[in-house]
Amino acid sequence: MFPAEPLFLGTPGGARFCLYHPPHGVARGALLYLHPFAEEMNKSRRMAALAARRLAVRGVGVLQLDLHGCGDSGGEFHEARWDGWQADVKSGLDWLQTRLGLRAGLWGLRLGALLALDYAAQAQQAPARLLLWQPVLSGAQHLNQFLRLRVAGDMLQESGASGGGTAALRKRLQAGEVLEIGGYELHPALALGLEGVDAARLAAPRCRVDWFEIVAEAGRPPAAAATRLLESWRADGGDVRLAAPGGPAFWTTHEIAEAPALLDASAALYPELA
Repeated sequence: MFPAEPLFLGTPGGARFCLYHPPHGVARGALLYLHPFAEEMNKSRRMAALAARRLAVRGVGVLQLDLHGCGDSGGEFHEARWDGWQADVKSGLDWLQTRLGLRAGLWGLRLGALLALDYAAQAQQAPARLLLWQPVLSGAQHLNQFLRLRVAGDMLQESGASGGGTAALRKRLQAGEVLEIGGYELHPALALGLEGVDAARLAAPRCRVDWFEIVAEAGRPPAAAATRLLESWRADGGDVRLAAPGGPAFWTTHEIAEAPALLDASAALYPELA
C-alpha cells in the first residue's frame, strides 16, 4: 500500500490542503474528491480515505481536496463562496492533469456531488467522468436542513422558543448577517450560492455518470427523485448509471461508520489490475 502524499495546492484563492493517493503502477484514471458540507465532511473522512486507497490499488490517482475554508485549507468557513469552490475544483483537476497526464474525473459526496455536477455543467471541457455518492439534489433544501440545526439549538437554549424558524434565519441572511450554526459561520453569500444550485435544472452531463444511492438494506430501490432525474438525463442522451448498495448513512451517523458495499461497487468501476 502506497502512503498518501500530503500537499498544499496553490490556487488563485490561496493554499488548499490535499491528500494525494498515487496510482499503483501505470495510471489508468484520475479522480478529484469533493467532500460534503460542514460536519458531514468530518463524518465521511474514513470512507473517503478507504475508497481512495481502494481506487489507487486499481490504478486510479485520487486527489482529496479540502475546499476553501474547510478542513486544513486556508481561509475560514465564513469566507467560503460557491464560485470560489468551483475555482478550487478547476485547480485540482489541473493539478491531476499535470501530475498524471490524464483528464481527471470528479468524485463527490453529498454536497460535493452537487458541486461536481454544477462544475461539469459549466466547464468548457467536461470531466472524464463523474462518480457521485448520495448526491444532494437541491442546494436550497440542503441549506434549509442546515438552518434547522440552528433552529433546534435555539429551541433547546430558549425552552422551546423557535425564534421564527428557518424563515426568520433566511431573513437574517438576506439582511447580511453571518449565522453561527453548529460551530460553522455561514456567510449570506455562500447561502445565496447554495440556493441557486438545483440538479433538476442541469442538463445531462457530457460524460459518464455513476450515481450511487445508499439504501438501508440491499435490494431496496433508490430514492424516487434520483430515479426520475436520471431517467430524464437518459432521455436526453446522458450516459448515466444508478445503483443502490446497502449500508448506513455514514455521513450523518453518530459514530464513524463504513459502507463496504459502496466501497466494493466504486472499486468495481475499475477492473482489477492483472
